[in-house]
Amino acid sequence: MAYQKVRLRRTMMFIPGNNPGMMRDAHLYGADSLMFDLEDSVKLAEKDTARFLVYNALKTINYGNTELVVRVNPLDTDHGKADIEAMVCAGVNIIRLPKSETAQDIIDVDNYITECEKKHGIPVGSTGMMAAIESALGILNAKEIAHASDRLIGIAIGAEDYVTDLKTTRTTSGVELFAARAQLLIAARSAGIAALDTVYSDVNNEEGFRKEVQLIKDMGFDGKSVINPRQIAPVVEIFTPSAKDIEKSERIIEALKEAETKGLGVVSLNGKMIDKPVVLRAQRMLELAEAAGVYKRA
Repeated sequence: MAYQKVRLRRTMMFIPGNNPGMMRDAHLYGADSLMFDLEDSVKLAEKDTARFLVYNALKTINYGNTELVVRVNPLDTDHGKADIEAMVCAGVNIIRLPKSETAQDIIDVDNYITECEKKHGIPVGSTGMMAAIESALGILNAKEIAHASDRLIGIAIGAEDYVTDLKTTRTTSGVELFAARAQLLIAARSAGIAALDTVYSDVNNEEGFRKEVQLIKDMGFDGKSVINPRQIAPVVEIFTPSAKDIEKSERIIEALKEAETKGLGVVSLNGKMIDKPVVLRAQRMLELAEAAGVYKRA
């Protein structure tokens, strides 16, 4: 049994694990995924309390079809193993591992999740994994990380630690992240898993946020991490196929069907040849539109 890898992940909203009010209401904002944080947003003295709060939230609150993710503390810390066991027992969909630098980091967590599933009578493979890459070494090993476990549903970039490791800072252009984003995206696609972008911390700069979302969408990312409910709607808008996109994709698929019916080896539309990559993109566009609820197959 394996957790589903393919689903909409346009928005993954961070929820501090020590904030019961946010945990109670988080699913009301419409994010595709919720990520409860037990790591950086929780002080050392509050780690045990946060773990207890998140465990109880997952066990008692009906989050509907929202994907549930928990960012645990690294396995080699005092809280890593306790976080993982508690979240596996709570039935979380995905364990998100921070600061992933090597394939072995992923393998070690995978093995411990398996141990926890067996210990508590949970079907092995039920719990998915996600890796956050936050350093130069991690980016260089992105391909190996992406292929390290069948549990992995995606990899994400954590910008703040990454740019600190590069000895630089975040810029409005995002030039400091371009190489890392590209390498992470290629690694994810080579493994057939999702690629998630980092947070945009200036919640009052909607214009800058929209530009960054459009950039990562154009690059090929599946979605973006968000830290405020106000950031959800712009991401959904940009990532949801437009009526024009849907119409064009439908015409491409219809042209393909017509050519197949007539036994033609070449497919064309409006005088332009349509090759396999164009058809695959059209199919993907319609699948995304259907998943987003803006299109229904005839």
